[in-house]
Amino acid sequence: MQSKIFLVLLAKIFDMDSLDTLKLQFETFLEQQIPDKNPENLYAPLKYVLRNGGKRIRPLLVLLSAKSFGATVENALPAAATIETFHNFTLIHDDIMDKAPIRRGQPTVHEKWDENLAILSGDTMLIWAYKMLEQYDGKTYKALTTLLNQTAIEVCEGQQMDMDFEQRNDVSLTEYLEMIRLKTAVLLGAALSFGGIVANADEKNLSNISRFGINLGIAFQIQDDYLDTYGNVSNFGKQIGGDIIDRKKTFLYISALQTADAKDKNNLLDLYENKQIDNAELIDKTIAVFDKYDVQTIAKQQIDNYTQKSLDYLNATDFTDKEKVFWKNFALQLMHREY
Repeated sequence: MQSKIFLVLLAKIFDMDSLDTLKLQFETFLEQQIPDKNPENLYAPLKYVLRNGGKRIRPLLVLLSAKSFGATVENALPAAATIETFHNFTLIHDDIMDKAPIRRGQPTVHEKWDENLAILSGDTMLIWAYKMLEQYDGKTYKALTTLLNQTAIEVCEGQQMDMDFEQRNDVSLTEYLEMIRLKTAVLLGAALSFGGIVANADEKNLSNISRFGINLGIAFQIQDDYLDTYGNVSNFGKQIGGDIIDRKKTFLYISALQTADAKDKNNLLDLYENKQIDNAELIDKTIAVFDKYDVQTIAKQQIDNYTQKSLDYLNATDFTDKEKVFWKNFALQLMHREY
């Protein structure tokens, strides 16, 4: 869902033919990188996942960032392939933990094969992601590897925090924001930084473009939480209230728990514990608590706050005015979905 929105917005501000050409260039390169090795059972899931598409938003961010910093697309392709392969590795393992049967409209790896093979093939995919970085020289290779190491650890930390939160009723907004920074946003920052590293950008620019992506990613996730409850279903593209039905501890839910009085807090906790309640009633009663404490305003304020932070970091880069306008338009269009 998120990648689709990113791609649509890129298409609005980047010539569609050029974007299609860029994506095709990446797809062609990635196909050349997919290992054709034995044992076949080990590599078949890897091929299945990498050829199963997705919107390729993260590798496109690598390539576009590299272009903005003055590098050629060709030089950034291995870095883009690494980011995409690493991302897909995380999805294989996430699907195992979530017991998810479907990904991108197709059976997940552990469903199509089995859990043991999914784990081993996912591990192979992670190693293959690092192997593709060997196409760079020493300085660039070290910088890319160091950043991928840091990002991989942070993504795992975020995933563990998310799982821990499922068992807790005292999650704070500070903890939640840190979780989404680690689980989701740091990989966007890394994709943009990968493009900068390939282009030999200095530390100041790498820090600023990374923070642009991270803050935008946090804003986007808060907005996704908001739209799940208060969005227009025709624009949002999925069922309104789905997070409530799944009892997800979103920004809205945690905000309500932190601001509600004792009675309403207990009512909200009871609603999420009640497995017998009708979904429509659950949604209505939960939203009633959200409305009472105006958590939608809290969410909008934080969306604006993190969006502005991202733009401040963008403005601090040494991008040309033209490049800054491109990325600013991307950020603003992303954060002005209907709400």
